[in-house]
Amino acid sequence: MYHKTDIHIGHRLRERRVALGLSQSELADKLGVSFQQVQKYESGANRISGSRLWDISTALETPVSYFFEGLDSEGFGSDETPLDRQTLELARAVGSIEDENVRSQIVKLVKAFAKAG
Repeated sequence: MYHKTDIHIGHRLRERRVALGLSQSELADKLGVSFQQVQKYESGANRISGSRLWDISTALETPVSYFFEGLDSEGFGSDETPLDRQTLELARAVGSIEDENVRSQIVKLVKAFAKAG
């Protein structure tokens, strides 16, 4: 059984990696590990040491504290479902649109679809 803290950290790792548009292989190359190792980190199957977490935070250009956001005092993550790949990719794509008016209109469109669905 995987520890909930390791699962939470793995979910945060995956969210950040996808938000940056990196594949597991690309992150693995930056870390000098196999993509299978990245998969195990993301699932919580393998714990991430402090030094490895430092390397990951550097590769993903985020503070180490990012991986612990959402944990309670007992090391349990919130009951929120982690964001799926499509959601992260949509957020990344919308965020890359330079025209603020276009971005705003796309957000309104997506919200309208969500209400209709």
